Amino acid sequence: MSLMDRRRRQTFEAATPMLAAGERVDLITCANVGTVSVRRQVATAALVGVLSAGTIMATVRPRQMYLVLTDRRLLFFDASTTTGKPGKLLMELSRPYVAAGPARKGMLGLTLIIELALAGQAEGLRLTFPSPCRADGRQLAGLLPAAP
Repeated sequence: MSLMDRRRRQTFEAATPMLAAGERVDLITCANVGTVSVRRQVATAALVGVLSAGTIMATVRPRQMYLVLTDRRLLFFDASTTTGKPGKLLMELSRPYVAAGPARKGMLGLTLIIELALAGQAEGLRLTFPSPCRADGRQLAGLLPAAP
């Protein structure tokens, strides 16, 4: 059993007690959620470089989460745990209020980016799928309605 298969099983086990009667899981995957501005990236790298006299290099990235798409909701579990297992439930979106923009390739084609449109919100939510989860990203975009 691969590591990703094991994480999917662990995420399913974490989500199961939260599912309503008759609610079914359509997809379990992982993604980096949100964005980090260039300004914050540069500031963090400069600060760490100065404090470490150039011996340490630091980067910042969006928060990694496990996603569980059910027939009713989209659940986000913390993946930034010491063991890598799914942590606490961080966010929950009702599926009828979520739409997906077209999938596009990220930096060097190694990632897949999908913008989620949230009903009633001016700004969406960016999901960046790393290499092992790119196919899941395309599947997620196909399972959600297309964003206008």
